[in-house]
Order: sequence, then structure tokens, then C-alpha cells
Amino acid sequence: MSLDLKKAGLEQAKLPKHIAIIMDGNGRWAQKRGLPRYLGHQQGMRALGKVVETAFDLQIPCLTVFAFSTENWNRPQDEIDYIMTQIVKQFDRYAKELSKKNIRVKVIGEQAHLSADVKNVIEKVQELTKNNTQMTLVVAFNYGSKLELTNACQKIASLVQAKKIKIEDITPEVIEENLYTFALPPVDLLIRTSGEMRISNFLLWQLAYSELYFTDTYWPDFNQNSLIEALKVYSLRKRRFGKIGEQNE
Repeated sequence: MSLDLKKAGLEQAKLPKHIAIIMDGNGRWAQKRGLPRYLGHQQGMRALGKVVETAFDLQIPCLTVFAFSTENWNRPQDEIDYIMTQIVKQFDRYAKELSKKNIRVKVIGEQAHLSADVKNVIEKVQELTKNNTQMTLVVAFNYGSKLELTNACQKIASLVQAKKIKIEDITPEVIEENLYTFALPPVDLLIRTSGEMRISNFLLWQLAYSELYFTDTYWPDFNQNSLIEALKVYSLRKRRFGKIGEQNE
């Protein structure tokens, strides 16, 4: 392990098991510097690599990143084209390295309307890394939580219609079994960069009891120290899950 927890001011027992990140601010980072927006996404890819490496070093079991939302299709077409090209290039470039590090890649979101090359590279990286156990990197791509919940309701309704379950059998556990994130640990910490303080249709069900951390830092500038700072703040939080403090002691 290349990162010394004690020097970083962290304790393994107080680290989250699952971190989710809304990687926001690529475009504004570029515009602030008089650069085209695609360069912000390029720098954002580099930031993601550093954060994945840090999370791996810290032995975080699961990291979920919001890479492209169902609403992002409303952006300029050249920006969308660049992002689609990059997802193919980056998965192709890093698939073997991720597999070598024993990192499993799971992509969540709707894939039906993605191009063939994007779908193919997603299938390739997931197949290559499916048996890896050291860490799970979840990439939310063409993802929207409202759509995820709608799809889950439709699946459950189909089960009821087929008389495989009864209406009274529908529990929170049954709903979770039909979400994209089934079998992943609960999200302990959500980080959002760029100063925006909203969830933006991301993991609405999964964030029910998550700790939220907002930073003004644009995503391309988010680095190892930024993540460590977020984890220090998280380690000081008192998580109650609806109880009072004494009940959790």
C-alpha cells in the first residue's frame, strides 16, 4: 500500500465502504481558463484515474462515479461525441490494467440506445474484470435514478402480473433486488464537486442514509488530497440511521 493512513490522518475502521462521486465542473474548469469544454473532460479523466488509484490504495471496496446522465444528451452534440469517443478509448486503454489490479468494473445505466462501439467496450471491460474482488468501480453511464426506479417498478409489476409474487410481498429488499446496484454495499459517502449542492437524479434510493460532502473544487482539480480531506470530514460524522446518538453507541 503506497498511502500511509496514519500520515494521512485516517483510520481504516472509519473509512466508508462505498463512495459515490458526482464529478461536476469539467466544462466550467475549461471555460475559466479560456479553453474548449472538451479539454475540461480530458483533464477530468486524469482526475478520475488519480481518485481510483487513491481509493484502491485506501482499500475502499466500492467507488461509484457519475460519468454521463440521461439528461446530458441535451448538451452540445460535439461535447456528447467527445464523451462517447473517450469512454471507448479509456475503457480500451485501462481495461487490462484494472483487471491486473483485481478491480471489477460494473457499468450501470440504460445501454439500449448507445452506439455499438460503446456497448461493445462496456461488455468487454465488464467481462474481463467480472471475477475481480479487490475493489468494484461502478461507472454510471447514461444513468438516471428516476429511470432506474421506474424500471424496477416495471420489473416488479411484471412479477406480480405473472403471479410469481404477491403485492404484499413487495418490500424494500425486493425493490433493491431490481435496482442496477443490487449486491453492492450501501453508499456511505456522496461527494459532489464544483460547489453545486444538489443530487441531480443520482442514486436517489441508494443515498437514503448517505453522508453528503460538497466542495467548491472543480472535478479536474480534485486529487488525492481532496479525497483525503473529504474522508477526514466523513470520519468525524455521527451516523444515526434514524436513531438517537446513544442508541448507536
